[in-house]
Amino acid sequence: MIWWCCSGICRALALLALLFPLQERGCWGLNPSSGDLEKSPNSDPDPWEVLQRNRRSWVWNQFFVLEEYTGNEPLYVGKLHSDVDKGDGKVKYVLSGEGATSIFTIDENTGDIHATKRLDREAQAYYTLQAQAVDRLTNLPVEPRSEFVVKVQDINDNEPKFLDGPYLAGVPEMSPLGTMVVQVVATDADDPTYGNSARVVYSIEHGHPYFSVEPKTGVIRTALPNMDRETRDQYVLVIQAKDMVGQMGGLSGTTSVTVTLTDVNDNPPRFNYQYTVLESLPVQSVVARIKAADADIGSNAEMDYRIMDGDGPSMFNITTDEDTQDGVIMLLKPLDFETKSSFSLRIEATNRNIDSNFLNLGPFSDTTSVKVTVEDVNEPPVFSTPLSKMVISEDAKVGTSIGRVSAHDPDTSNSPIRYSIDRNTDLERFFNVDALSGVISTAKPLDREANSVHNLTIFAIESHDPTQIGKGIALITVLDINDNAPVFAIDYETLLCENAIPGQVIQTISAVDKDEPLSGHRFYFALAGPAAGNLNFTLRDNKDNTAAVLTKRGGFRRREQPVYRLPVLIVDSGSPALSSTNTLSVRVCDCDSDGVALSCGAVAYTATGLSTGALLAILGCIITLLVMVLLIVTMRRRRKEPLILEEERDIRENIVRYDDEGGGEEDTEAFDMVTLRNLNVIRDPNVRRDVTPDTPTFFHYPSASRPSYKSLPDNVVFREFIWERLKDADVDPSAPPYDSLQTYAFEGSGSVAESLSSLESLSTDSDQNYDYLSNWGPRFKKLADLYGNSDGTSVLS
Repeated sequence: MIWWCCSGICRALALLALLFPLQERGCWGLNPSSGDLEKSPNSDPDPWEVLQRNRRSWVWNQFFVLEEYTGNEPLYVGKLHSDVDKGDGKVKYVLSGEGATSIFTIDENTGDIHATKRLDREAQAYYTLQAQAVDRLTNLPVEPRSEFVVKVQDINDNEPKFLDGPYLAGVPEMSPLGTMVVQVVATDADDPTYGNSARVVYSIEHGHPYFSVEPKTGVIRTALPNMDRETRDQYVLVIQAKDMVGQMGGLSGTTSVTVTLTDVNDNPPRFNYQYTVLESLPVQSVVARIKAADADIGSNAEMDYRIMDGDGPSMFNITTDEDTQDGVIMLLKPLDFETKSSFSLRIEATNRNIDSNFLNLGPFSDTTSVKVTVEDVNEPPVFSTPLSKMVISEDAKVGTSIGRVSAHDPDTSNSPIRYSIDRNTDLERFFNVDALSGVISTAKPLDREANSVHNLTIFAIESHDPTQIGKGIALITVLDINDNAPVFAIDYETLLCENAIPGQVIQTISAVDKDEPLSGHRFYFALAGPAAGNLNFTLRDNKDNTAAVLTKRGGFRRREQPVYRLPVLIVDSGSPALSSTNTLSVRVCDCDSDGVALSCGAVAYTATGLSTGALLAILGCIITLLVMVLLIVTMRRRRKEPLILEEERDIRENIVRYDDEGGGEEDTEAFDMVTLRNLNVIRDPNVRRDVTPDTPTFFHYPSASRPSYKSLPDNVVFREFIWERLKDADVDPSAPPYDSLQTYAFEGSGSVAESLSSLESLSTDSDQNYDYLSNWGPRFKKLADLYGNSDGTSVLS
């Protein structure tokens, strides 16, 4: 048999197990085959021993889960265990039903059940699940399927609300104590059958000591007798409703109750002093002067004035003018004609210095009544409701009326009002307002998904005085319609193992919808059109806005078909219902024994029969060789050979072979004749040696004298010559930014005759003396005749 254990029950039964040891313990200390209690061999006899206990059938088929759990870890619900499970891992536990896999998960090895999401009892109070123990290898059930219920346990997460508030009520003035005014009612969405979460008590927060409220019924009664309407005709009460029977930690809600005292005939006519003042009169201004006549003079006529009672003690004050002994009534707070247009004051004047010898002539005081009337001044219009809440469907046509705002001129002139919208609060001009009636209508199509609430500021302008502008707020809520089709919640990447078995769940899909129906989303899943009868896959709607994709067969092979595309039809529950077809791509993969994908996609056919490991090894070797070749080539390209060799190293010449024949000295087109220069000629340092002489340079060298190469040893000559060319190339900004071939027309100085090239004379104006050629013998006589001219005339001229 399968039995269940939830955490609270297990702890209670564990305590019972400690108090009452049993002979053979089954679940929670109960013997599955016997209901008798076990007697401890070391315990003393006790009276419990004589009692006979009949075996009872324990059925633990429901769990309790606390709603709105906010922990970081999944909430432990209970434990599932089968008597067949011997702890050897052969039994696997499977959970199905409402919320299985999406809300509730089960450890297939231990049977522990956890809730992975926060639950709300007000949304769903219980979940019905089925549990089954199956053989891990064959997936065959080892016990019949059992059903149990997970009940969501209520917590106090909803405050009481006054659905009919705010309230307006009236009661006659001078009513006796305890007269009923009105009854207020608050409701609480929490479970009324569990705890005190929905038990509400009422209290009055504002309105003492004039009124009281009964804690249980919410009936408001008068708390003072003889309340006078002429003194105060209206009271605003604040009533609080608090759950948890009003205890600490309970949630509360409030509402306002406006109580108006209705008039009765309780005052005889009297003559009063009357004064009229403007409602715009500044504070601390003089309202009126009154004086009590006294026949005495001097200090005997000094008086003190005070306001005894009336409806304006906080609005006015009275002082004595020491020079005239007048009572000066001063304004303490700003006046508002629309709030209160008149005030009644009762003022007493008393002699300051009373002689005790004449007390019998008293009383030395007198009282009078003063009525202050407030005169109206021009004020801006006032909206009847400062905040107007309106609703409109998002499919409303342009020009549809949404609601009406109303404002009036509080002044007696009652000037006509014109309405307009503050376009800073409606930049895209979705709405219009009729200037005369105040009716707000749509000016453009609305889209709730783009903007669900519009907060408009409405101007009310007096027609006779446009400077008087009142402001009101219109809060427009756009109601949702079903105009968006559901789509996949995410882009699913579904992997299917080649060793998958029929009926295996390969993907659980869900959907999202931009719409927000009042009753919540409900999606329906099915395979679309031609795919409904395919032989590879099927789809099961979990009826919890998710669906499972299952295999119909086994034996999938990547080589045959690496990817399957499954069209899934998703339909919402709107009216009218909308649907969309979404494609689920299923990739066939090679998996290990634990179902972990190793490789996916198409497989290239190989006739050699090499294993995957061998192919990977060969590929790794090829990649390694390619990397090494690239490194060698890169290093060779970046390595720079020194231009000047050390003296200890051998100096070698590089011979460059050209497979063409020269045209003799007359051929000046094949190469640059100017580069063949005499070594001993003083060279212009501004001329590059690897370019033609006519190439301009933008860098000027400082003039410096160099020693003739003729006077230097051979090894130093070569080194100095190369260094000179290197400097020319390094500091010349017109040189290319890369290594270039440098041409050195250097014939050496090993010969006694040195360079005999006549080409050098083309590019230099040398004044060298060649008379020494005549001393070299008859072999050089011809050269001596050619170069031994003292006038330096060129032989080619």
